[in-house]
Amino acid sequence: MWLLFAIGSAVFAALTSILAKVGIEGVNSNLATAIRTFVVLAMAWGMVFLTHAESGLTSIGKKSWLFLILSGLCTGASWLCYYRALQVGEASKVVPVDKMSTVLTLILAFIFLHEMINTKSIIGMLLLTAGTLVMVIS
Repeated sequence: MWLLFAIGSAVFAALTSILAKVGIEGVNSNLATAIRTFVVLAMAWGMVFLTHAESGLTSIGKKSWLFLILSGLCTGASWLCYYRALQVGEASKVVPVDKMSTVLTLILAFIFLHEMINTKSIIGMLLLTAGTLVMVIS
């Protein structure tokens, strides 16, 4: 089941980039990010109430609150940078660089979460990095 959601995530992320590039034309990138964030916020809370998950708010521990807030701050910073990059750059170059987050995530998961990196992962990271360079350098 995770694979279906991951594929859905990739499809919607791709659509996000194309729709954002068209929508951001003539709009301040910070304002565009705020509009996008408002829509995401409404959708997320809509899903919380639709699935009756709001009762879980009281059971969230301090550590989870801290890391969810930090994650939210990182998401906000990422989106602000992403929209500015989309506004001034080509989507076909911005998106591959943005997706280097995959490589960075694997490295950070190894360092901080002690997740194992095997030979396949290293080869994949090198290929992703090489592919990104090929797409961006022209």
